[in-house]
This record gives sequence, structure tokens and C-alpha cells, in this order.
Amino acid sequence: MNKLLKILRKNARLSNEELAVMTGRTPEEVGRQIAELERTGVIRGYSAVIDDSAFDDDYVLALIELKVTPQSQSGFDEIAGQIASYREVESVRLMSGGYDVLVSVTGRNIREISQFVNQRLAAIDAVQSTTTHFVLKSYKENGISVTDPDRDERGMVSP
Repeated sequence: MNKLLKILRKNARLSNEELAVMTGRTPEEVGRQIAELERTGVIRGYSAVIDDSAFDDDYVLALIELKVTPQSQSGFDEIAGQIASYREVESVRLMSGGYDVLVSVTGRNIREISQFVNQRLAAIDAVQSTTTHFVLKSYKENGISVTDPDRDERGMVSP
């Protein structure tokens, strides 16, 4: 099953027939395995890896580090759930190291994300501090290259 999950992580659009050849199983077995993985919540959903800069010049992605005071009964779970409920939030992860929670946020511009951090995240009582990093360019997302290898963006330099 691990082999099937690794393949699906890289390309969830493969047919059961293609997956069967790659895993040494029958298409029916693959279909049953996928259905079981979906039913039990191992597979939570499917998504496309999209180069947002190719169609939306105003798209901004920020990674926000939060230092958080854990709650007495729920630890970080309640705070993470609250943060995850905001529509701007793409992902929320509990981290080890110098901060506690990493939040990925998207917006139309830097000001929109700054307002979100100021009005929503920093306003949460348990949030001690925030550090926002704006993503300038992505090269790889979920194991897939999102850059055009034939496109040279360095510009011309002349003596």
C-alpha cells in the first residue's frame, strides 16, 4: 500500500489500470485499496499543483511563523483549528524549533496578508508573536517542478 500511496502522491490522475501495472496488482485490487484509503481518511483529497504566477500576477503566498502559548486542555490543537478555519489559510503545521506553528496564507497583495496577520492572527490571545515571510518565487511544489526549464529570467548583462 505504501507504494500505491507514493505513486498517487506524485500523480493522482493515473488510471487504476496504470496503477495496477506499477504496483503488480489487478485494477480491481487497486480500486478497492483506493476506496479503503479514502474511506478511512488516509487519502483526504486530491489537488492540482498550479503555477499561480502563470495566470495571476497579484497572487501572494506568505509563510507565517507563530509562537503560541499552548492551551491547558487542548495544547495547540484548538488554536490550530481556529487558524485553519480562515479562508486565507492554505495550511497549518505544528513545528519543532524556534516557533510553534507554521501557517501558509494566500492573498491578492502584501497589504491584504499584512492585514490578515494584524487583525486575525496577532489578535488571538494565545499568539505571542508572528514572523511573516513572503514567498518571492516557488521552484517546486509537492514534489513537482513549477518552473519552466527553458525560460531564462536572468536578463541580459552587457559590459
